[in-house]
Amino acid sequence: MNFYSMGQSKKEDFTVRENHIARYANALGHPARVAIIRLLLKKKSCICGAIVDEIPLSQSTVSQHLKVLKDAGLIKGEIEGVRVCYCLNEEEWEKAGKYLQELWKEKS
Repeated sequence: MNFYSMGQSKKEDFTVRENHIARYANALGHPARVAIIRLLLKKKSCICGAIVDEIPLSQSTVSQHLKVLKDAGLIKGEIEGVRVCYCLNEEEWEKAGKYLQELWKEKS
């Protein structure tokens, strides 16, 4: 069972941090979404149509992956005219990094 299909009562049995980590892991659990994040990190600015040009998938598939990343809070989408421009959500990205680093440190 993945994070998104888990019933509300089940999610409540876990800490806020555990739920956040699961949400980030699910969002990063597809190579296309990792590629989108890498593209946004490389460009260091908001990107409108270029994402579809860089990812070898159809526009509708890229849009679905962008939605998952946005729902997880890892990216932001701002409307500029008839296009949506995407960039990293710096605040959420830093929180994700902090939570994942804390999780790695627990192994010792």
